Amino acid sequence: MLVHLLMFLNSRPDSPSRCVPQSKLANRTGDKDWEAGSNGTPPAPEYTGPKLFKEPSFKSNKFIIHNALSRCCLAGKVNETQKNRMVEEMEKSPANHFLILFRDSSCQFRGVYTMNTESQELIRLAGVGPRTIGSAQVEAIYKYSSDRKQFSVIPSKTVGMTVDAFTIPGHLWQGGGGGGGGGGRRASVTKKAVVSK
Repeated sequence: MLVHLLMFLNSRPDSPSRCVPQSKLANRTGDKDWEAGSNGTPPAPEYTGPKLFKEPSFKSNKFIIHNALSRCCLAGKVNETQKNRMVEEMEKSPANHFLILFRDSSCQFRGVYTMNTESQELIRLAGVGPRTIGSAQVEAIYKYSSDRKQFSVIPSKTVGMTVDAFTIPGHLWQGGGGGGGGGGRRASVTKKAVVSK
């Protein structure tokens, strides 16, 4: 029955078809109506919607950093005050991406930073460490694994949106770049010992 209906519709070229969308109809020369300049339906414009690959610029790692602070860097009752202060500063910040500054490769927590994507500078949000750090001053970068509750070194020097923590060279700690911000008792004591050398 359907075959007979289609044959019937195709055998009547002067009547418009109801089965085929207007944009699929062609004029006698085989050109689409819109190409011939008539008032037919224009072609679909180039796709301008979201790309298949998106830069993760709007993605936030706030939950990951909160997790890292609670379960790894500042775990336990003794660090609760400092952890709560870091989380509070993160909640107040309009930033989407946060990074933890470690003292060195032993992953001792020092502070929380945000990244200025335009200048590629890391800016201290809370804790101890230089107020700003250029991306060229980063020594090592780390990714946090929530499953294993630990940080792993990433074999790269480029600080991007997939980085969760970083270290800086020892000489940057010598300059007293921490200047305020109080990262907690342990961090302050360690910093004073390093600066007094």
